[in-house]
Amino acid sequence: MSEKKILQFDDLLVKIKELKAQGKKIVHCHGCFDLMHPGHIKYFQAAKAMGDILIVTLTPDRYVDKGPGRPVFNQDLRAESIAALECVDYVAVNKWPTAVETLRELRPNIYVKGQEFEKLKDKTGKIQKEAEVVAEIGAELKFTHEIVFSSTKLLNDYLKKECK
Repeated sequence: MSEKKILQFDDLLVKIKELKAQGKKIVHCHGCFDLMHPGHIKYFQAAKAMGDILIVTLTPDRYVDKGPGRPVFNQDLRAESIAALECVDYVAVNKWPTAVETLRELRPNIYVKGQEFEKLKDKTGKIQKEAEVVAEIGAELKFTHEIVFSSTKLLNDYLKKECK
């Protein structure tokens, strides 16, 4: 079942046009999602509650900028893990390094980030650019307020223990 949720990016564009023509409200989440954890699941569940269809796009392996050895799980495994969640309707691997072009192409009704981005600041500057594009395409930028974990911190903490 979850394999049917994983689409090529161009097929996702077609699917979104069909769904919008049916009057569906499209919600979009984007990220690396390298190590699936309860924070991600709660984030996706909260995002799904904001509309009718939840689309998740992933940063492709070649653009993940989280340090050496990352992503730990390749883009296909990350997509399969996310597609296995009941609250997620469709998953696609992004074509670009950030969500900026993805947002312009998909044109969701709502773009959702976790509360850690609510002040529109991150060390990469990506959230600021994403917020600009959300305004440009006439979508809404919303934030979830769920438990927050960092995959990077979880992985680093685990690896430190294993190396001792």
